[in-house]
Amino acid sequence: MEKEISQLSALAHPQRLAIFRLLMRRFPDRLPAGEIGAVLAIRPSTLSAYLSALHGAGLITQERRGTSLLYSVARDSAEELISFLFHDCCRDRADLSGTDPDHAGRTGPRIRNVLFLCSGNSARSLMAESLLRQMAGDRFEVFSAGTEARSAPHPMALDLLTTKGHDTACLWSKPVSTLRAGDGPRMDFVFSVCDRAANADLGNWTGHPLQGHWAVPDPVGDDAPDAFARSYEALQNRIARFADLPDDMPRPVLQRQIDEIALLSLAAS
Repeated sequence: MEKEISQLSALAHPQRLAIFRLLMRRFPDRLPAGEIGAVLAIRPSTLSAYLSALHGAGLITQERRGTSLLYSVARDSAEELISFLFHDCCRDRADLSGTDPDHAGRTGPRIRNVLFLCSGNSARSLMAESLLRQMAGDRFEVFSAGTEARSAPHPMALDLLTTKGHDTACLWSKPVSTLRAGDGPRMDFVFSVCDRAANADLGNWTGHPLQGHWAVPDPVGDDAPDAFARSYEALQNRIARFADLPDDMPRPVLQRQIDEIALLSLAAS
């Protein structure tokens, strides 16, 4: 158990745990140390020690790209640690599995709730909402929201969606808190489509939804029709792949597929 004890010790610190949680939210992205430090407000010298401890415990990976070191969660190691805690320490107790009957085993052929998150809920998340509703609205109830919601959708986003044949009458910018209230819908999937939304620590979701990070470039900064078109195309590629996945896929396999979709080239067909 030396490996597991080392990993648990590495996580037994608020800021090291915060780093691991951020990298898990951004998975499969590989983040430079500077971005991690900026998001979590950790000084470079302190951050270096924390990253070294997590890497030494096998919980994160480190990859050199040019002069930068990029970090990501070591997914297999995290899976092994969770398996150790549940199967070995907790003796496979069903009441500690963290799942409920509706989510046990396979997902099942039913209408499922999907939430797309971005920071402003003014462009990318609205595009994703519209795309999935158009592609598979008979199988999914689709929502979008923002971690820092703007007051209204961006006009260029609405113009593009209208040109593509989407109904924009049902689209508006809203904070994610409106969907996390006690009477809000229980999500089966939550996808962040921008880094700032993934960086936000929103806490646990009721119902244990599957989660993915499918970031695409922010067109609002460019404020040009071509930028909105490129973001739309990138989301279209990923959401089309998601819509093609079988409804009865086991949750662990489905999570792996969600992560693989995140790795699609933005220009993939």
